[in-house]
Amino acid sequence: MENTPKPSPDGLMLGVGLDNQDGHKRVTKGDNFYLVGGSEETHERMTETAIKVNEKLARKGKHLSELSPQEFAEIVREASGK
Repeated sequence: MENTPKPSPDGLMLGVGLDNQDGHKRVTKGDNFYLVGGSEETHERMTETAIKVNEKLARKGKHLSELSPQEFAEIVREASGK
């Protein structure tokens, strides 16, 4: 039996929310992102931002691994509305 290595992701956004007080365990996975924790509001905001980042990447025809740290930060700022 052959051990075929899984392809490594070309980048991953990890979001961790630390303001959960209601005991719910929130986990959301998507293309290029994995989000855990947070209040309902925080988790929703992280999810919306990650989806918008992916949309911006698609419009630019780029992958996370192709972005400089500065370019990534700018895209996240735009996606989060800040």
